Amino acid sequence: MPIRREHFQLSLVLAGGMTICWLVFSYCASVSLTQVNRQVVLNHRLQRKQAKLMEPVRTDVLTVTPWLAPIVWEGTFDPQVIDEAFMSQNLTIATTVFAVGRYTRFLRDFLESAEKHFMVGLDVHYYVFTDLPGDVPNNVTLGVGRLLSIVRVPKFDRWQEISLRRMELIQTAIKDHIHRGANYIFCLDVDMRFHGRVGPEALGRLVAAIHPWFYMYPRSQFPYERRTVSTAYIPLDQGDFYYQANIFGGALEDVHRLTKTCREHLEVDKSVGVEAVWQEESHLNWYLLRNKPTKLLSPEYVWDDAKGRDAKEIKLVRFSSVIKDKAEVRENL
Repeated sequence: MPIRREHFQLSLVLAGGMTICWLVFSYCASVSLTQVNRQVVLNHRLQRKQAKLMEPVRTDVLTVTPWLAPIVWEGTFDPQVIDEAFMSQNLTIATTVFAVGRYTRFLRDFLESAEKHFMVGLDVHYYVFTDLPGDVPNNVTLGVGRLLSIVRVPKFDRWQEISLRRMELIQTAIKDHIHRGANYIFCLDVDMRFHGRVGPEALGRLVAAIHPWFYMYPRSQFPYERRTVSTAYIPLDQGDFYYQANIFGGALEDVHRLTKTCREHLEVDKSVGVEAVWQEESHLNWYLLRNKPTKLLSPEYVWDDAKGRDAKEIKLVRFSSVIKDKAEVRENL
């Protein structure tokens, strides 16, 4: 009888443990899914707008990739529909930006233009990575639901070190605290200015931006890392697009996986004395070749002011690199 009672008690403990594990797994799975897979519900007024299958909105540019990911251009989405679909979901967008050394001079313009154009109507938490916390402007007016946190980083010996350490620092920040308070994350360069809407049309599981200087070129001319000694190596006969590291993002889980992989590859290269031709951007392109982005941002979202505004396919410049003396702002060349 004591043996049967012990067996019965053990069975209850095992059953209870399995039930608790199942409930925890189900809860975590539901949280992970609800963060990025939301049902789109529109009001009746917007539902009356019909998409016309035989009348494409853009015929001058590629609007979908071979793996069926959308490429976002002006005219390919309805801002009202997009806003209606996302604004009621109480989303928070974590936004990392590195302002190290002399690059702190770009921070005010970045923040002020972001407050006018970046994810307006959504909660945004800026994470400013800097070695000069005292140079972060404290009088930039942030909108309701918009926050700014300073993440202190060491001063680097070379400007390239900022690029080489960026993936590591973002991965660590996601793991340590960002994951607790955000649904999506965007990683942006600070020497940039917003000129037009960059809203929830840019959200997706894994988002990358097509480089403004190479979107007209064949892949054989992309500045991929071509040396086989680097983990970022891409052969001449491979490649979809060349992506710029000035802006990338997505769901926290996906961006954490991206930054973790790039960090590991950067560390492997460093251990054998190799530095990829374009630092973390080379590793980003390697990763995105093998892990296709679910949404691509056209060069409208990562323009370069040095290119001017004459490209006829660019109907609207939304976010661009400002013209600067790189030799002057990059310390320890």
